[in-house]
Amino acid sequence: MTCPHAATALGTVPAYPFGDHADLRLDPAYAALRATTPVTRVRMPYGGEAWLLTRHADVKKASSDPRLSMHAAADRDVPRAAPRALDSVGLMGMPPESHARLRRLVSRAFTARRVAALRPRIAEITHHLVDDLVADGGPADLVTRLALPLPTAVICEMLGIPRTDQRIFRAFTEALMSASRFTEEQVAQAAEEYADYLRGYVAQRRAHPEDDLLSALIEARDEDGRLSEDELLMLTGGMLVGGHETTANQLAGQVLVLLDDRRRYEHLVARPDLVPAAVEELLRYVPLWASVGPSRVATEDVEIGGVTIRAGEAVVYSLASANRDETVFDAPDDVLLDRTANPHIAFGQGPHFCLGAPLARAELQCALEALTGRLPGLRLARPAAELDWHRGMLVRGLVELPVTW
Repeated sequence: MTCPHAATALGTVPAYPFGDHADLRLDPAYAALRATTPVTRVRMPYGGEAWLLTRHADVKKASSDPRLSMHAAADRDVPRAAPRALDSVGLMGMPPESHARLRRLVSRAFTARRVAALRPRIAEITHHLVDDLVADGGPADLVTRLALPLPTAVICEMLGIPRTDQRIFRAFTEALMSASRFTEEQVAQAAEEYADYLRGYVAQRRAHPEDDLLSALIEARDEDGRLSEDELLMLTGGMLVGGHETTANQLAGQVLVLLDDRRRYEHLVARPDLVPAAVEELLRYVPLWASVGPSRVATEDVEIGGVTIRAGEAVVYSLASANRDETVFDAPDDVLLDRTANPHIAFGQGPHFCLGAPLARAELQCALEALTGRLPGLRLARPAAELDWHRGMLVRGLVELPVTW
């Protein structure tokens, strides 16, 4: 195997990402790297060179190894995909002990048991949205009519936030997820407006508590002292953003995959019992990040995939590539809706495993159940190749998904 350090010295380290793929395609470079150089040096858009991991086993190890630290990468100009460095006061960039403490505070709201109790309400919201879709008739944009409003409604209800305020947190979400679409001044302005909104709403809920997650967090802050005011605002704001943006993009992507080859959709219409397995397969297949997530920095020497990562070096990994690893998944580039062995890592791994995974699964399942059950003739109103995708964003997302039935 060619020594990546030698490649660096010769100036042949490839620029990453390998191409501007806003849609659901994966660059073939990932498969080539998995086969030949699964741990390789790349030149990131910001901060210099990092190690890129592309195999399933290596990504799992890196996700769970405490020596590869997001906190060590916070507030520093480290090699990274995003224009802004990770913030040490945000949940992902804070010290491990603080991260674990805050996760424990909110994790109970997202357990499989709690989400199961919430599922009838998720299904009710979903069917109301489909009712409106059917009443208005097609063609319709499934992004604005279902994919975005469903997770938005659910997380707003959980937190006790009015859905009518979504303009404010949508503006911040788009700015936060921007790689190059917005200027730094625009991002800062959106963040300031969002913080002002959160402070005002927390004050309102503090004066008039309800039976919701935000009131519970305020109680944990005011009566138990288990988090600071800044932590309260950060958790609330983070859950509001994380609770709708990624699920909305994933749902639109999943429906696109099903309708682009309608045999897949028809298979679920005929076999509704396959919806849970289909959601897992589509989570594996549909890439979420435009490239990679936040960088980690080695706090000491770490060996991964036969390569020594030196202390102070940055590591990034591709979940999408790991989920196409041919040593783990049979026919990894095919969509097998009845795939049984499916150890995908779409929600990450280790201490930063997505808190909202059970909620996202429930929302995706309810959406596919409602669509295939009530709109068996659903189809694309425009060819997939002609659809527009958001550009300059950290995550992949359709601008719209026009459908008819």
